[in-house]
Amino acid sequence: MKFNKSDINAVLETITAPGEGTNLIESKSVKNIVIFGDEVVVDVEIGNPTLQAKKKVEVEIMKAIHNEINQKINVKVNVKAKAVAPPIQSMQSLSKKIPGIKNIIAIASGKGGVGKSTITANLAVSLSKMGFKVGILDADVYGPSMPIMFDVAKEKPLSVTINGRSKMKPVENYGVKMLSLGFFTDANQAVIWRGAMASKALNQMLFDSHWGELDFMLIDLPPGTGDIHLSIVQAVPVTGAVIVSTPQNIALADAKKGVAMFKQENINVPVLGIVENMSYFTPAELPDNKYYIFGKDGAKNLAKDINTAFLGEIPLVQSIRESGDVGHPIALQDNTPLENAFTEITKNMLTQLVKRNEELPETDIVRITTMSGCSTK
Repeated sequence: MKFNKSDINAVLETITAPGEGTNLIESKSVKNIVIFGDEVVVDVEIGNPTLQAKKKVEVEIMKAIHNEINQKINVKVNVKAKAVAPPIQSMQSLSKKIPGIKNIIAIASGKGGVGKSTITANLAVSLSKMGFKVGILDADVYGPSMPIMFDVAKEKPLSVTINGRSKMKPVENYGVKMLSLGFFTDANQAVIWRGAMASKALNQMLFDSHWGELDFMLIDLPPGTGDIHLSIVQAVPVTGAVIVSTPQNIALADAKKGVAMFKQENINVPVLGIVENMSYFTPAELPDNKYYIFGKDGAKNLAKDINTAFLGEIPLVQSIRESGDVGHPIALQDNTPLENAFTEITKNMLTQLVKRNEELPETDIVRITTMSGCSTK
């Protein structure tokens, strides 16, 4: 049985480690190949530190060598995780503008379950219907929902060559381009990543993708005020933020923290306003009645208290949820009360954006040198 390192390399070029985007040879994941007669030892380093990813790479290498070269080869594979720099450092090294993107709007919420992704999807559709070029980065890495909301859950980003470089092409539907970790993971599989891995995935979707010309990139952030938020503001200059909340006190308390995060001196991202979701419920059989299940005017009062614009309210309506579940955002429907509500919120956001761009300088990326928030901006 005759084979050499070139034969092994050729086989390894057909294998891609989870989350790497390129094959084991191109990503320089293969550190050593040793051949002893009919025995092969392959040492590999991958970015994904999970046991599942390591085992998958090990099995794929063994299977490929046996299938492509010889079943009798004794294959030993050693897989270990690459040493990864802390997310703050890794994001800083790539901090820059994304060519062709005019405005980056972060959509955030202090609390989960308030409908932030629903608001993001319908804002994007409304902007697209107004004639703007729009993209969405689904940065909710642990609970990506945009692929479902835009009926593209089974799609995969394609590879395109731009100026000699291979880049991801965002998936597009309803005139909105998008990238999401949901395109690269099993829908039934939990994403168990440390912050560094999540930051690396966001880096790739931001900078290793061909977004083209966009008037707006909406970034759907995860709930809270954590590592992903910090990574984003360190990676790209965020033009402004929109905060989503329900009227209830618990959600408002968290929303206030979200506003405070963006307004911190060392972050200093302008908050364009607050959207109140699930403002009231109107039964179909009683169209003139409004039931304020979660409280009344909570987000409106909060906006007034913290001197931030109130962008509008969205009622608690079953069809909004149903439209998101079937991948057809409700804002796609023309001349309906809900479409008009999202259009009004979008117009109010644009008004605040114009005001922000006229009165304030461009947002700089955040450069934080310590975890306590010390800035070198």
